[in-house]
Amino acid sequence: MKPLHRRLLESARFEVLPTASVADEVMAHVPVARLLTVTASAGKGLAATLDLTEHLSRAGYRVIPHLAARMVRGRAHLEEIVEQLVGAGVDSVFVPAGDARPDQDGYAGSLELLQDLTALGRPFREVGVAGYPESHPVIADDVTIQAMWDKRSHSTNVVSNMCLDPAVVAAWIERVRKRGVLMPLWIGMPGPVERSKLVSMATKIGVGESARFLAKNTSVLARIAAPGGYSPERFLDRLAPSLATPDSRVEGLHIYTFNQVRQAEEWRRNLIERIGGRVS
Repeated sequence: MKPLHRRLLESARFEVLPTASVADEVMAHVPVARLLTVTASAGKGLAATLDLTEHLSRAGYRVIPHLAARMVRGRAHLEEIVEQLVGAGVDSVFVPAGDARPDQDGYAGSLELLQDLTALGRPFREVGVAGYPESHPVIADDVTIQAMWDKRSHSTNVVSNMCLDPAVVAAWIERVRKRGVLMPLWIGMPGPVERSKLVSMATKIGVGESARFLAKNTSVLARIAAPGGYSPERFLDRLAPSLATPDSRVEGLHIYTFNQVRQAEEWRRNLIERIGGRVS
């Protein structure tokens, strides 16, 4: 599995949260070749996501902002966002619904925003949507399945939500393919996370938002926080056989860094070196 591991690690992308210090951390520890994604924080507002995206993009990184649909105040606001991102050289976005309460004239969900992006001439080369290997805590499985099907003509890839059970992820990939969804997949997984910093990061993204995040990811965070409960290398080893077939069409790893970008990059580089690859 070494060639597969190497390919996944070489194409891995890092997700960061839009905090005040993260840009300096990224530029100090992450090479510009590493693909980045920037989350949308209801507590900080979408402007924080766009500003960090623009800053990192102008520093030479390829950056994918999260355009949380419920934080976009309708078509005119979307057009302003598109103009800002295209002007900064951004060619890819990720479009979740988001947890924010939608504005009266805003988008109720991600499908409506995706449809408007299509109507605007598909200004981004790549458009990602969310997938759920495990059941969503507040949305029924049949709704999430139908949503992925409805979004397929407006998007180019699917990013899986965090799940620490390789068997569940493997079964989800198989189900997605059997349903006829053929878009490339990015497999979401936490990087090496220091337990004490999870609490610190929760406070930085806002109390209310932290509560929602914890509610959606309780089992995941409990396993990360448990001593010996989670190892990104072990997760990858156990999942790799399911990704080896061409039918899986897994593009790479989407690594949730919780802004511990130095640790994530060191882990990625060290693992590539241990399996005999050339670090890039």
